[in-house]
Amino acid sequence: MSKKTEGHCPFCGAEEYEVRHTDYLYSHDGDYLLVPNTPVQVCTQCGMIFYEAAVLKEIERRFFAIKQNREKPDHYIQMPSANFA
Repeated sequence: MSKKTEGHCPFCGAEEYEVRHTDYLYSHDGDYLLVPNTPVQVCTQCGMIFYEAAVLKEIERRFFAIKQNREKPDHYIQMPSANFA
């Protein structure tokens, strides 16, 4: 069950969010970091997703630490790619 929090959705004006977890894909200059289980707040009215700044800053920090070999990723994955057109 998701935890409920209060706030104000700038898109629909609702005042309640659910805290959920999702997979976040960070990209920078053609490199990627997949971050499973990333916490998000989801508006219960319109479904808009909001990330806390501290969460995004930590993802960015980890991306550059891994890229500069100061930290190791949990593991590597292969991902297929296909153009839309």
